[in-house]
Amino acid sequence: MASKTFSMKFFSLLLISSFAIIQLATAGDPDILSDFIAPPNVLVDGNFFTFTGMRSVVTGGPPTTFKVFKASLAEFPALNGQSVSVAVLEFPAISTNPPHIHPRSAELLFLVQGTLQVGFVDTTNRLFTQTLQMGDIFVSPKGLVHFQYNAVANASAIAISAFGSANAGLISHPNTLFNTSIDDNVLALPFKTDVATIQHLKAGLAPRP
Repeated sequence: MASKTFSMKFFSLLLISSFAIIQLATAGDPDILSDFIAPPNVLVDGNFFTFTGMRSVVTGGPPTTFKVFKASLAEFPALNGQSVSVAVLEFPAISTNPPHIHPRSAELLFLVQGTLQVGFVDTTNRLFTQTLQMGDIFVSPKGLVHFQYNAVANASAIAISAFGSANAGLISHPNTLFNTSIDDNVLALPFKTDVATIQHLKAGLAPRP
């Protein structure tokens, strides 16, 4: 079983470049007038164009918490101007990537292990959902609220996400709403609840019954 998991992880990383090329067709970043952009005073050789931060995904064991391994502009400066980035998402049993948006890119998600419930909501508040099996691909359109959920109680899931931007951005709705200084009354009114419940949510506690 461990060998099979290792092989799937290794195979999935080989596919990253293919998804990157696909996303380039709809890239939203500005075009550049040079082959690449390098920071000042940086030696540009093969190392500059190599990212090694995904090695632990291939060699690591099953995830115990939801993890995201990113190769975006912040982690991989060679992506500057290239209009592409990727992420590997690891889901332990019964875990979720909560509702969020990427303001600068669509997300093309490829499931390489397990099953995953995914979905997004369009601007008419219509929900589109699917249960993915290994080998399935799901696209969440640019700027729309979407999520992923591993509902299986005894198995993990692994997915790769490709983006048509070196810096797709992330706005997590739980963090944006309940981990910032938005006034409690401002949140209580649209959620049709009271300030005490909002304060419980901000404190990281479950809402009151």
